[in-house]
Amino acid sequence: MRIAEDWQDYKIIATGDGYKLERWKDIVLLRPDPQVIWEAQRDLFAYPGIHAVYRRSEKGGGAWEYRKAMPEEWTVGYKDLKFKIKPMGFKHTGLFPEQAVNWDRMSSLIKGAGRPIKVLNLFAYTGGATVACAKAGAEVVHVDAAKGMVERAGENARLSGIASGIRYIVDDCKKFVQREIRRGNRYDAIIMDPPSYGRGPGGELWKIEDSLYSFVRLCTQVLAEEPLFMLINSYTTGLQPMVLGNILTLSLKGLRGKIDAYEVGIATEEGIPLPCGAGGMFIHE
Repeated sequence: MRIAEDWQDYKIIATGDGYKLERWKDIVLLRPDPQVIWEAQRDLFAYPGIHAVYRRSEKGGGAWEYRKAMPEEWTVGYKDLKFKIKPMGFKHTGLFPEQAVNWDRMSSLIKGAGRPIKVLNLFAYTGGATVACAKAGAEVVHVDAAKGMVERAGENARLSGIASGIRYIVDDCKKFVQREIRRGNRYDAIIMDPPSYGRGPGGELWKIEDSLYSFVRLCTQVLAEEPLFMLINSYTTGLQPMVLGNILTLSLKGLRGKIDAYEVGIATEEGIPLPCGAGGMFIHE
């Protein structure tokens, strides 16, 4: 497991009974987490410093319950990166802090490449990976179907002192890649963070178990002849890291490099890592 443990502005205080108690700089939130199936070692809901709790609804979804005055949004930092945090629908805050392990790895690869690197970030959300890659010196094309998330990615880039080098695209990722193939455009690195389930703007069904392999194969057509890396993230519960590794192995036959498949987690103050998904990464050798 690759564990994010270098955060200063983010800490998981405690976990249990399906929840994680976390501190985002000066704000304490209590949110559900599907991986936390063990018993809490203390009453998380009684923690005195909680600003807001995300309460599940029996009908699906849920809503935030605010206990203390807090800003609508605020900024956290990770090393030389900065991100805007805001409690949003379906328990999200606009950032997945465990992805810091991938930000560090990609930044190191880009800085050590010795050549200009062009990155395609698909299902790019609020741009954690986009900001990390651009800060490391890469040119990045950021693609997401949600306009609001793309706008937030731009805000995060500006917070991190990035004024250029990122192209923002609001589009269906598959359609964008298909157009890039026709245009003959190529990328030195591809990042994707696909959802478990969703529908495209035309009602196209995306189910990760059925759609991921063919999508990765499609994306290989916009890879450079000697790509620097390709990263697949997945938060789908039960999808093993080796599944991502196998997809990369089968899709990138003939390319010189290594495949790494791993769990992604984040350190907690309880001394146990919280599993947060899986990663599969091809790295050129």
